[in-house]
Amino acid sequence: MSEEGNPVTPKRTTRASLSCTPNPEKVKSCKQQPLTLHDLAYGDESISLDDLISSLPGRRAQINELLRLLGPLDSPMYPVFVYGGASTGKTSSILQIFKHLKRPFVYCSCITCYSPRILFESVLNQLLLHRRNESNRYSSTKRCERPSDFVNHLQEALRNVVDSLKVRSSSKKSVLGKMVYLVFDNLELAREWDKASIILPFLFKLYDILKMPEVGLIFLSNASPDTYYSDTGYVEPLPVYFPDYTEDELRQILMKNQENPKLYSSFLEVVLRPFCRVTRRVDELSNAFSSLYQIYVEPLDDLGILPSEDMKRKLFSHLQPHIGPSLNDTFKVESRLSSEASAKTNKRKGIAKKIGVCESSDEIDFHMSACAKYLLICAFLASRNPATLDASLFDSTGGSNNRKRKRKSSEKSIERKETAEQELLLKGPGTFPLERLLAIFQCIVSVSECLPDEEAQGDGGLEGESWTNGLMSDVLLELSSLCNANFISKGGSCPLEGANRYRSMVSEAMALKVARSLKFPLAKYLYRGLT
Repeated sequence: MSEEGNPVTPKRTTRASLSCTPNPEKVKSCKQQPLTLHDLAYGDESISLDDLISSLPGRRAQINELLRLLGPLDSPMYPVFVYGGASTGKTSSILQIFKHLKRPFVYCSCITCYSPRILFESVLNQLLLHRRNESNRYSSTKRCERPSDFVNHLQEALRNVVDSLKVRSSSKKSVLGKMVYLVFDNLELAREWDKASIILPFLFKLYDILKMPEVGLIFLSNASPDTYYSDTGYVEPLPVYFPDYTEDELRQILMKNQENPKLYSSFLEVVLRPFCRVTRRVDELSNAFSSLYQIYVEPLDDLGILPSEDMKRKLFSHLQPHIGPSLNDTFKVESRLSSEASAKTNKRKGIAKKIGVCESSDEIDFHMSACAKYLLICAFLASRNPATLDASLFDSTGGSNNRKRKRKSSEKSIERKETAEQELLLKGPGTFPLERLLAIFQCIVSVSECLPDEEAQGDGGLEGESWTNGLMSDVLLELSSLCNANFISKGGSCPLEGANRYRSMVSEAMALKVARSLKFPLAKYLYRGLT
């Protein structure tokens, strides 16, 4: 299903010691079983391509792409970088693909291998067919503290494995091939290590360091490749993106292995849509639905019954009071509005209701200083607008004279503009350096209207004059807070420019809400808003 909700673990004999009972005879028999090259694969277990695709709903395109990158048997490959949100089936897809291909691989997760030493030793233990048990005092076959030691041991271990695979392939005793793959999962956790600035570039450079065409590298991460850029050069991995599941795909996943599909389908018709508005993670949904389903079937004596329409309505009436509290208990999203601001909001809504005006939800439901709002707008503009338009948009008058220079556009220019707009939307938000962000920020603040006194005092915002004079202190501090809150993504340094690059992560609707709170004409500065 998903790598977090229902993880699929390789059924290898290297884990046979975990299933042994305290019986001395059985323990002795387990210890006497030597590990072989078949323990690096799934052994005799295999699945067909149709079963592989059907077992992972919504991942047909990603599976076919991974199979294409892995290539036929004994095909060299470039490093692959699989990324996407949590619980999107990345780990399950990789493990099931190797179960289908029956090729030897080494799997290490940064969840269990929570330090460089443990990660290095885990890789070597699997390659050297070493099982940690009581006889060796649960020690590793090699002790690696430094990346240089790991490279020396890794090259030696890989040569032995590859030579053994070549011998078996030449004698036609197996179909394992001559390739061995190294899979590093949950790579985003390695960024929190003490030596992350050294370990992460080192892992990406393994392809260049080893120089062994018989070795394939696969990286799995919840973070995008932009967050791993570094100054050191290496062969950039080929990205494979796993998007979030759609509602129909989640229904297919949750419907698997249900004793009464009709009854559970009626349950999903009630709860799936409201929960999908909050999260699309399979592990969170499975955890929340397990308790709700028990409440849903409480009035039933026979769980194998086929529900009628009247019964569905009765079961829904019984479950309805529990849906809201379950959403609040499982996914708590607390608002940080102060009591005074909440009272003003309610009062304004009451006035609008009295005069018959339908008020739209244009207000943001969390606290943000005025300085942070302007930075968020500037980052959004820097990601959406081409850098070549900054000089014309943000001139000394803040782009206010653009209307005076309007000219009647021809049909060809309008078509070119529409084509450019479509290409810009397909590319998505771009990256920008810090210097460009600060330049846009200074231009916008210098010509923006003064903020209301209440917001300047209540939000702790700075006046326009102090913003332009204190960029290296207060503004950079606000920028760091926005990066920590994931409103702005900070990637690694660009190899060509040598400086960090940023990317706006907010949607246009969110940017418009922030702009309305500042009474800032955002549409006037957007590229597609120009005529």
